[in-house]
Amino acid sequence: MSGLRAPSAARAGADAVKANRSSPESLIRKSLRARYRRERRFYQTGVAAIAMGVLFLLWLLGVSAHQASSAFFQTYIALDIQLDATQFASLPLAADERRQAIADANYNKMIKASLRATFPAASSRQDKRRLYQLVSDSAEYMLRDAVLRNPDLLKPPSVQAPRRFWVLADDEVDMFMKGYIDRAQPEANRRLSDQSIAWIEHLRAQQRIEKRFNRPFFTAGDSRDAEQSGILAATLGSFFTLAVTMLLALPVGIAAAVYLQEFAPKNKLVDVVEVNINNLAAVPSIIFGLLGLAVLINFFGLPRSVPLVGGIVLALMTLPTIIISSRAALAAVPPRIRQAALGVGASGVQTVVHHVLPLALPGILTGAIIGLARALGETAPLLAIGMVAFIVDVPSAPTDPATALPVQIYLWADSPERAFVERTSAAILVLLALLAVINGLVAVFRNKMETRW
Repeated sequence: MSGLRAPSAARAGADAVKANRSSPESLIRKSLRARYRRERRFYQTGVAAIAMGVLFLLWLLGVSAHQASSAFFQTYIALDIQLDATQFASLPLAADERRQAIADANYNKMIKASLRATFPAASSRQDKRRLYQLVSDSAEYMLRDAVLRNPDLLKPPSVQAPRRFWVLADDEVDMFMKGYIDRAQPEANRRLSDQSIAWIEHLRAQQRIEKRFNRPFFTAGDSRDAEQSGILAATLGSFFTLAVTMLLALPVGIAAAVYLQEFAPKNKLVDVVEVNINNLAAVPSIIFGLLGLAVLINFFGLPRSVPLVGGIVLALMTLPTIIISSRAALAAVPPRIRQAALGVGASGVQTVVHHVLPLALPGILTGAIIGLARALGETAPLLAIGMVAFIVDVPSAPTDPATALPVQIYLWADSPERAFVERTSAAILVLLALLAVINGLVAVFRNKMETRW
């Protein structure tokens, strides 16, 4: 009998365990464990995505900073130059004429004479041509400016005695000093000959060649010579373009959003306008550039390559983004704000201007940041309206010919010289810094105006 009771007891225990597993409490615990596992996976996936994004951002910034670090320093060469007395023998007495006569002197001849005196062994025509290529083409202008700043250098006996001047080195010399030219390679594969490298080493041994902070990069315009190129003209061009964009896009975009969200009737015409605004937000930027080329330049006759036209084109491009984000910010204001204002006798316009719009302003500024940041980094529409032209002069107004910083980066990235590579990375860092400053200032302003309810 005991042998028969054992299986029945085992079956009863199994049935009890099975019943316990199918009980509501066990099912709830099982469901909770599964839900917690899904939540942990979701949390871990989100953390991994954020970490991956941060790593890619740090990698991008690190690569750009590594390539750009050398661009903030430039190589200079010290030359012992004897100012040619025959060039200044009969200077006019009038101040203006005297200054013009000093500026018209042949400083290039004096620099070449100094190089020949430093390396007298360079006697052949080819050696002299290589010797003259050690210094930048801007060396004569640097010497001229130094003499104009200190005319006392022309008084005897200063004219008779050589004086030391620091001039800008050629970009190939600069690349060699920064380690981008490998002297171990065959001479045919290098931009610098063995003789040129020997001259550089001789100047280094005499402490007449050194790297200094690259001020022209921040104070000069573009140039076909890498060592003379700078971002000032492009930065001011971006500033004027962005100013025109802000003056046009912000008032029009906010006014359109307020009307569509608060006052527009609900009919088919308004629905068509809303659909078109949403579609315009997805239109490629080059289309707006072609629109500006066809309408603003060809039809209305506005000049090419000016920030005024670029600002109008970018304003048209950013309007849909500002309108959509501003409408979302207005819609997020609680209805009780409107009801309370109307309840105390405010009109519809007073309700929007004095109550709804101030509360929605932080969200509106967020949309404006997105639109303006996109405008600051755009290149395609500016290329279409001609702002890709080679502009050396620094603009002083929105109607002056100019280029923009993203276009400048595009032009430098397309240049074959190695020296433009580091300047491209440096210009990218400057553009990112400008974006960070603009976003930071607007974010601070937005947080001060933000109201929590």
